Amino acid sequence: MGDKRAQRLDDLLSSLVNNLIPILPDEDEATADDRRDEAFDLSSRILAEYAVISDVQHAADFIKKKLLNDNGSPDKAVRFSNLYTRLISQPVLSRKWEILHLLHHLADSNGQDGGVGSNKGHDDQTYRDAFATSGLPKLPADSGKLRLPTVNGGTLRKRSLSRSAKQSQDNVEPVSKVSAAGPTETALLRDLPFTLQGLSTTNLSFTSHNNLELPITLPLPMISILHTLAEPSLLYRRLSDFVQSTDEGLIGQSLRSAIGNELRSYLGLISTLEGEIRRAVISNDGNETQGRVGKVGVTLKRCVIWTREATMGLRLMSLMVEETQKKKGGQLISLIHGFLTSHGDPFVGGFAERMLSHVTRPFYDMLRQWIYDGELSDPFHEFFVIQQESTDLVDDPRRAPATSVWEEKYKLEEPMIPSIITEDFARKIFLIGKSLNFIRYSCDDSGWVEAYSKDASKELIYGDTATLETSIDHAYKTTMARLIHLMDTKFQLFEHLNALKRYLLLGQGDFIALLMESLATNLDRPAGSQYRHTLTAQLEHAIRGSNAQFDSPDILRRLDARLTEMEKGDTGWDVFTLEYKVDPPVDVIITPWANRQYLKIFNLLWRVKRVEFALGSTWRRCMTGARGVLASVDASMDSNWKTARCAIAEMIHFVNQLQYYILFEVIEASWDALHAAISKPDCTLDDLISAHTHYLKSITHKGLLGSVRTTSSGHREDVFTAQLHEILKTMLAYKEAVDGLYSFSVASFTRRQELAAKIETRTAQGKRGLTDTDEEGEHQQLNLPDPFTTTNKTSRHQDRNTDSPFPISNHTLPSDEESMLPALRTRLSTLSQDFKTRINNLLGDLAVQPDVDMRFLGVVMNFNDVYQPRKRRRHVGVSAVAGEKKTPTQQGGEGGGKRDE
Repeated sequence: MGDKRAQRLDDLLSSLVNNLIPILPDEDEATADDRRDEAFDLSSRILAEYAVISDVQHAADFIKKKLLNDNGSPDKAVRFSNLYTRLISQPVLSRKWEILHLLHHLADSNGQDGGVGSNKGHDDQTYRDAFATSGLPKLPADSGKLRLPTVNGGTLRKRSLSRSAKQSQDNVEPVSKVSAAGPTETALLRDLPFTLQGLSTTNLSFTSHNNLELPITLPLPMISILHTLAEPSLLYRRLSDFVQSTDEGLIGQSLRSAIGNELRSYLGLISTLEGEIRRAVISNDGNETQGRVGKVGVTLKRCVIWTREATMGLRLMSLMVEETQKKKGGQLISLIHGFLTSHGDPFVGGFAERMLSHVTRPFYDMLRQWIYDGELSDPFHEFFVIQQESTDLVDDPRRAPATSVWEEKYKLEEPMIPSIITEDFARKIFLIGKSLNFIRYSCDDSGWVEAYSKDASKELIYGDTATLETSIDHAYKTTMARLIHLMDTKFQLFEHLNALKRYLLLGQGDFIALLMESLATNLDRPAGSQYRHTLTAQLEHAIRGSNAQFDSPDILRRLDARLTEMEKGDTGWDVFTLEYKVDPPVDVIITPWANRQYLKIFNLLWRVKRVEFALGSTWRRCMTGARGVLASVDASMDSNWKTARCAIAEMIHFVNQLQYYILFEVIEASWDALHAAISKPDCTLDDLISAHTHYLKSITHKGLLGSVRTTSSGHREDVFTAQLHEILKTMLAYKEAVDGLYSFSVASFTRRQELAAKIETRTAQGKRGLTDTDEEGEHQQLNLPDPFTTTNKTSRHQDRNTDSPFPISNHTLPSDEESMLPALRTRLSTLSQDFKTRINNLLGDLAVQPDVDMRFLGVVMNFNDVYQPRKRRRHVGVSAVAGEKKTPTQQGGEGGGKRDE
């Protein structure tokens, strides 16, 4: 075991000698090997002289004796005995003697005591030179070869080298005694405090802002130490310039203030260091021999150790300054916070936290004013909430003023959110301040805001996370509760929403029925003959005659009848609409966009209701006539009436199912979802806006108003809206044809009754019941007027290419009785077939909708599979169908969308 250890030591010593002794330029390899062998032998003898016996007890006694000699009290010796006893009892430590030997030599830094196993015969001067603070002696410049000094009178292997070695010992002088070698360590220590402050001295001068010139005659170890001490000097100059610069930002100025505080602490350290250096120099009594200053505890090496922590702080601040050149506000805070969260060194984390406590003060001041006063105090745009200028706001006349204040006055700048808070937390803060500002200026409740600010305002500082979260949560709940309370009580938001549902979404059934009945006569006339005061009078009549009269007067005064833009050929049904007016700040939720959606839904429901009213009146006439006039029609017309009644019943079934679906499956279900959303305890104004928007979108989408498709030409069109309008047109046209058939039947019945009365009268007189003259006169009287023109004179104007469900037919029937009935039959058959074709197309589109409620509508309409839904196919080229001849059924189906059989 001992041989292996000796062999390992020899290998390590040989490697060390080979690395330290280079090959000189003017010698061969054999000479270099001889020099290395001589050095190896000398090193081996030196190590052999330091060989000692591993005696743990002897080492302990030696240390105890030293403690007793150096201290008048035996306390330290007794404490060492206790520690020694604990050391001996530790089985893990196997080299206890080496530990004690090392500790003894570290304590004996002056080397006055020999220590354990010390060699008293060793040259004291050589020993001191080897461990001098100025380093090893420098060889003379005229020495061409390495000269190895002798130790304890030993000789070298080659006599030629012994003479040169002896001469080198006589000529060697320490660095501190040679004036040409450069300044002494004492001189450098005197200059060090000024250098650390970035000031030039005699020995260490700054040639430029970022360069420090060092004496070139100093040894390399000393140069290395000065390089280490030069780093804080250069960093201090750079940071001092940064602190003295100006910045157009509160957080940037706060960063400069924090760095200035750290630099003042750094100057305090330099002041302490300067005092130590002065005491060391004075205690030396002007004797600058080598090693004397080190004996009093001040050396350049110790200065490096004392300034190490300060150097690291300067380095961190310099890095922060370099990375914050183009950052401000929250970005700057996030940068400094990154040193705390992404670095494992406790010193770096503590330093970054100390910096953040100063840098974040302006940020927390802005935050406090925002969450307690609703005011944005950010002159340099450093906060994550920005206020848009009036020129930046979107100038849209369709937007309500309160809507623009709530949605566009303030914006959340996500890149400026500091990493010390989360994004959700920042959104909550943004909502608090925006709500307070809205309460103050839009709701005219500044008194409450001021009282709340006075009661709840408190100072916010970095590091107090619990207080910050508690303050934000309390401010959030208080502000949101106050805003919802104002919207509910002062501005009656929920009553307005309910009024819109009852009047514009036809929820008030008795009011709508009475309004339509009273307006039917007026709306049948052309749009140009409609007057607003007439419509308003009929609206007031409907309100007084229904349960709407018990509503709040404030609600009723907002309801108004108006006419939309009219086109040539429009009737009153095409331009009439109801309007509900709201005032700020309710228009934040009921926006102009929402009013347009309500108007779109009302127009569809109003047209469906009008068709239901028209079909109902025709059905009542037919049922009444079946017990009177129609009971005695000709056998040839009886089948026509059966077909017409079946078609009318089929259309009424379609209208009823469509109304039930829109009013109950769509509107009522969406209303329940809206009511549940706005009834949550933590509901905010943004939640109200979002819930109301979702409510309208759900109605328009499921109510067959929001499905859009792209045609082959690239245009976007409503899928179901156009189809519903065409179906409603077809039903109204069929209703007119049935009215024409009824008029024809009544006219025929009247002629037969008159003829029967004349025959009976003449027979009673004994005359012939019917003469030739009477038969000719009867034929002349058979030129009956057009039944369509007698039932509805408003059908005289031309048909229009609009999406109105109120077309007026332009079909004229022959005036003679023989051709009038066939024309009526053909018209009824064509319209009935067209209606079924369009229903098939609509059901085909409903069957492929992703929404389950829309598919359910198709199932309800075709519960007994009387219809055959058609699936939409891809469009084919024009040339492929140009030569095909379309049947009337196919022609009628084109209005609901291009389909192929």
